[in-house]
Amino acid sequence: MAAFTVNERGQRNTADFRIFYTNKETGASISPWHDIPLFADEPNQVYNMVVEIPRWTNAKMEIATGEPLNPIKQDIKKGQLRFVRNCFPHKGYIWNYGAIPQTWENPKHLDESTGHKGDNDPIDALEIGSRVAQRGEVVKVKILGVMALIDEGETDWKVISIDINDPLADQLNDIQDVEMLMPGLMRATHEWFKIYKIPDGKPPNQFAFNGEPKNREFAEKIVSQTHKHWKDLVGGTDGTELSLKNITLGNTHSIDVQSAGAIVNQSQESTALPEKPIDDQTAIDKWYYITLP
Repeated sequence: MAAFTVNERGQRNTADFRIFYTNKETGASISPWHDIPLFADEPNQVYNMVVEIPRWTNAKMEIATGEPLNPIKQDIKKGQLRFVRNCFPHKGYIWNYGAIPQTWENPKHLDESTGHKGDNDPIDALEIGSRVAQRGEVVKVKILGVMALIDEGETDWKVISIDINDPLADQLNDIQDVEMLMPGLMRATHEWFKIYKIPDGKPPNQFAFNGEPKNREFAEKIVSQTHKHWKDLVGGTDGTELSLKNITLGNTHSIDVQSAGAIVNQSQESTALPEKPIDDQTAIDKWYYITLP
């Protein structure tokens, strides 16, 4: 995280917990969605990825698209913090999971390749390298491919990527390389997305393309398309339930550094609060054994 640092606010394992971002060079509070660039190195097609959920963890963390400066928070369902279940043999998330900044899956755009509209979020990314990342870390990645999950009738792209500093990064350049050098990972990835909601009483997830991942060229076109949709979003003036506040874009949604700092300071500093024990750790640690029809 050379260019960005994180600022934890509120108490961990509560609905008030937030992770805000700071530009390390300027000291200004920023939005990880709008102010962190799409590219870390555009000529070499190296992208930024915001890690919301480190590998092997269960807390469903996500960029808060509706809150000013879009901090990372934990998802809530039915008034409870959301955790994914351990679906044997998968412990939590099986890759570093997050989002690519300055992208948006437009819920009004019908994707020709999937036949479904977008899910109203930044595009999701899986980082498949060997290192377990830190929550909130910004990782430089190259794109290898993409899968298309159809989640409750919406297209939910899953970009497959690799940390450029991973020992295998130089050998992984497209989706077929993943199967050659990391056999079984894409099969496990498909299985994970298919079954991970079943313990919560939902049916198996569906996919476009019969669940097969598309190659790097296709994936980069999808990311480019969602980047264009994001530019249209932040360049507009219409009201939206999404927060478009930023400090770097110089548009109608931009705010000054002092206003950005005031947003962060509305939350209590985490250093003054002990980590709250998780209410039902036993349920989070439980293993679920899934049988598909």
